[in-house]
Amino acid sequence: MVSDSDDWSPASWKSKKAVQAVEYPDKAHLARVLSKIKALPPLVTPSEVERLRHQLSLVQNNEAFLLHAGDCAESFEACTQENISAKVGLILSFSLILIWGARLPVVRIGRIAGQYAKPRSSATENVGGREVMIFRGDNVNGYSPNERTPDPERLLSAYFHSTATLNHIRGLLTSGFGSLHHPRDWSLSHVRSPSLRAEYASISEGLADALDFTRTIGLASGREAQSYERGGGRGVLGEADLFTSHEGLLLDYEEAMTRKYPIPDSTASRELGTPAPDKYYNISAHFLWVGDRTRQLDGAHVEYFRGIRNPIGIKVGPSMAVDELVSLLDIVNPSHDGGRVTLITRYGADKIDSYLAHHIKAVQKSGHPVIWVCDPMHGNTLVSSTGLKTRHFGTIIRELTSCLRIHTECGSQLGGVSLEFTGELNEEGYSVTECLGGSMELSEEQLGLRYQSFCDPRLNFEQSLDVAFLVSNYFKNQRRGSLQKASTDVLYSELGGKVTV
Repeated sequence: MVSDSDDWSPASWKSKKAVQAVEYPDKAHLARVLSKIKALPPLVTPSEVERLRHQLSLVQNNEAFLLHAGDCAESFEACTQENISAKVGLILSFSLILIWGARLPVVRIGRIAGQYAKPRSSATENVGGREVMIFRGDNVNGYSPNERTPDPERLLSAYFHSTATLNHIRGLLTSGFGSLHHPRDWSLSHVRSPSLRAEYASISEGLADALDFTRTIGLASGREAQSYERGGGRGVLGEADLFTSHEGLLLDYEEAMTRKYPIPDSTASRELGTPAPDKYYNISAHFLWVGDRTRQLDGAHVEYFRGIRNPIGIKVGPSMAVDELVSLLDIVNPSHDGGRVTLITRYGADKIDSYLAHHIKAVQKSGHPVIWVCDPMHGNTLVSSTGLKTRHFGTIIRELTSCLRIHTECGSQLGGVSLEFTGELNEEGYSVTECLGGSMELSEEQLGLRYQSFCDPRLNFEQSLDVAFLVSNYFKNQRRGSLQKASTDVLYSELGGKVTV
């Protein structure tokens, strides 16, 4: 982060080249909308941002695990009570399974309440014989070919849809929704493999017994035993933080949502021992990341990201040179602040062995404190024989398990996972069908049944819990010193994993 003597400002990015920039035909209209946004209240507070920074410092010290998950890109249409509740519920269920296996707190960051824009590889596309601007996300233009002209009013609409989403999330988490869901209620009817179903049932039953035990010895006694509606407190088993995030892609919007605040006194007194200085916070989300397409060292996005107090993520892929990665860390975190930078790797299952170890060793040599997170989704996208973008579950877990192995070999630790998943159901109550495989053994012929994504394919509820059980089981084996059994692990083999050791 920049020093007090630096000439950084929320608008200094304008002196750099901004890739993936949106060209608005009516600049005066854009200016009016941005002026309006600058006057609107913050979506998150500096105290919440500092709370996340602290929790991420725990992840960095291997005292917690990070779950970063949600939609590839949100849509305004999906901003409903049912969809938001389903996403939050899936994040909580996933984290509960991780806690059971790893015996670590889970820091939850949702790709939610602001993840509307997407970078694209092409500026235009051909639709029905005419060339139109590519769809860039609901906060830029419409999905219909007749609505592709960038509209500044969509930025304002994105603010209010983010506000509505965040308001519902806060309401859920303060009304008892965040209490630990009973594992015995999880249906295993989708699991086709008998051995895998037996393994899941064993884990779920063990988890349920553990929760019953905590209630029996009094962790849920007194006010905590009462429902929220009857005056009960949230208590240990009912507390759940869920932080928000999005890719910081549209810098005009990010600038409008960047405000100067004093660092909360408790943080300032502990870190600095002086009266709280003013720092710039992006108050549209707790956590923002810079993408693989926008991380140029001399680019506008890196210039913007280096100046905000928020913890940030950086996508790291095969095109990231070793010296470039270290130089990027020097720019965005020159003071080596803990909990500041999360590196989100996304190589692809066939490429991770060629790149990850080199990146880990370079960062270790530089002395930069970072959190390593695996994104096994973005490097493994393919087009099915039916023409739909998809990902194969077996390939996803192959990159994830390779990532775990390589970190161990390098004396490093994987601190988290970044997934694109959804708990959404259709009107008949069925999950989406966008990724192949998993315990439900989804085939190419079934992709079209409930394919709802207008962007990248997402894991559905059942496939997401498959990943949760797999990672949880890994950390359970690690705790017990039995990782040598990984090659015969039921979960890994039944879910389509291939031994690469």
